Amino acid sequence: MSGAALAIVVVVVFFLALYLLQRYGDLWKQQRLVLLGTLLSWYLCFLIVFILPLDVSTTIYKQCVDDSSNRTGSVAGVRHITHSEAGSLPHSSHSTTKVCVEPWSYIPDGVLPVFWRVVYWTSQFLTWLLLPFMQSYAQSGAFSMVGKIKTALIENAIYYGTYLLIFISLLIYVSAHSLWNHTWAELLTIGITAANTWGLFLLVLLLGYGLVEIPRSYWLSSSHVYLLSKTYFKAAKMATEKAAAEENLADVMDEVADVHASVRYNHFLRKCVDTILTKCPIEYQEEMGRNVESSHGEQNVLPTKRSLFNLHKKVISAVQRHRQTQVQWLILLEEAFHLEDVAKSKSSPLRRFTRSFPLAHHGWIRRFIYTPTVEWYWECVFRQGFCRLLAVVLCLLSAAVVWSECTFFSTHPVLSLFAVFIQMAEKHYNYVCIEMASFVIILFMCICVYSTVFRIRVFNYYNLVPHHQTDAYSLQFSGMLFCRLTPPLCLNFLGLIHMDSAVSHQDRIQTSYTSIMGSMHLLSFISDGFYIYYPMLVLLLCFATFYNLGSRCLNLLGLYQYIADDELASDLVDEGRELIRRERRRRQRAEEGQNRRWAWKEQYGVQGATGRTRTGYTELNGDQTSPVLEKKNDITFTRRDGKTEEEQQASLLQDYSSDDGSPNRRSAGGRYLSLSPPLKGIFDDV
Repeated sequence: MSGAALAIVVVVVFFLALYLLQRYGDLWKQQRLVLLGTLLSWYLCFLIVFILPLDVSTTIYKQCVDDSSNRTGSVAGVRHITHSEAGSLPHSSHSTTKVCVEPWSYIPDGVLPVFWRVVYWTSQFLTWLLLPFMQSYAQSGAFSMVGKIKTALIENAIYYGTYLLIFISLLIYVSAHSLWNHTWAELLTIGITAANTWGLFLLVLLLGYGLVEIPRSYWLSSSHVYLLSKTYFKAAKMATEKAAAEENLADVMDEVADVHASVRYNHFLRKCVDTILTKCPIEYQEEMGRNVESSHGEQNVLPTKRSLFNLHKKVISAVQRHRQTQVQWLILLEEAFHLEDVAKSKSSPLRRFTRSFPLAHHGWIRRFIYTPTVEWYWECVFRQGFCRLLAVVLCLLSAAVVWSECTFFSTHPVLSLFAVFIQMAEKHYNYVCIEMASFVIILFMCICVYSTVFRIRVFNYYNLVPHHQTDAYSLQFSGMLFCRLTPPLCLNFLGLIHMDSAVSHQDRIQTSYTSIMGSMHLLSFISDGFYIYYPMLVLLLCFATFYNLGSRCLNLLGLYQYIADDELASDLVDEGRELIRRERRRRQRAEEGQNRRWAWKEQYGVQGATGRTRTGYTELNGDQTSPVLEKKNDITFTRRDGKTEEEQQASLLQDYSSDDGSPNRRSAGGRYLSLSPPLKGIFDDV
């Protein structure tokens, strides 16, 4: 197995990174350089996380060999055996020689140092140089490659200058406290230390949030009432964002229409206008074409090339934001309908999950394994207990991480729980246990940090949206964050298990990963101060997250977050419930109309339906011979008649379909009378 484990991990991690990129990015429409840079940054960061446990077990084996050679010298010698040979040896307590069992995942000497150098320096090149440049390049509104490159260089001049100033400040500090005889390796160490310090500063903030929020989210998700209320809250917020995105897109399209009408086809700026038009939705392009044909004599002010750059950038952003809100709204509707179906199925005497709207696609898993009966048992019986059990396990892991972060600097006695566990396994040379424990610890810490990166949203500039809706800027920004957070995260993990001599001050063999970082003692105030005491702030951040201090501050600023005991959140929940109920009725009317059309075709044949469908449908609406449609239309626009609606919604949820307790506060203005596009497949826009 020498080196085979490394090869397997390299291949598996690549497909993991590719799957995440396929989930959040669009592999067929986005720029190839953007996808390549994001994939490479995610892949390298995940490689560090998955291969570091193998480095730990290999280092422990080398330490065993070194201790045995120092103890026995050249007289007794040291016996090296493989893992498969260890079981055939007789175990004697009186043996004078120490047997060092080679781990099953042992990586040959010289492989890991080269591997870590390639991975680390490639990721650092991506995060500090290439990805920021590609961000500005992808977001630029220029119409040529030279123009995009020029814009990216100008925008990154301040960015690069800031980090260069920080590096020069650290260099001056080191030079003032020692003689000027620094080698190239020491300069690299100063740069690595500066990058890790910046990453550790952000790492503790994200880790403190994830350690509390992840276990709590699983515990709260066991409550169906909480999930449904939060979904209603998100629906109210998403409806507002969707309406704002539609208005913004309409305003930008008006500007494009003015430019399209003012710049004639023989003008030198016409090529730029045509490029902008290709980024607009098809329906707007057709409307602009008709408007230009009907207005020949109008003369508008000609735009400048700089204004066209800005307009191009606004069009790209507006179209992307509009598409994101449309897809998120449809996904949120499906989630709300599913939760309401769960509540209805719980009260049903039949142990069979019933959906209000049938699924568009039935795979073999749903047909043979995840049947309606199995789904009912999972959603109504087992899911609550599973979520609570998982929340308890994650809570214990979070408590162990917080305790270890506050005590990992103590080596005598050893107070870090993770260090105690690794050292106990090291005494018995149980390499499988060491690797599994290391992998679980670092994976949990990565989930706490990375999940926060996926959840966080910086207004409309950074937001990772699933179902292929993440823009190029957000993809590259996430790659930058991963590359900056992963190295300090791994160093922090090695400090928790006392395998980083810069923190534990122990005389033992360093891991290959630590060796490429150089000696952190060159900056003593960072290695002996910041690296030890700053991680203790994770305890304060956990308390702040537990009491929702951040969410309450955002609510005061107008960025509403869901808090169960907040009055404003309750109002938004009622508003979201009304919006979901309205969308449910709209879909039911659409399905009833579709069923009537199918019945018409079956009764009169395809040819008769082809010639008479439009006429028949017009007679149906004009003569008002459909009592169901008439009643539903009355319900939609005369909502104060509670009895009529209860009679029409008798087959729906009683807890969530009543209008008495949650009147619609926005129906008077007509803003949300129709918040969805015409009915179609749920992921047609993806």
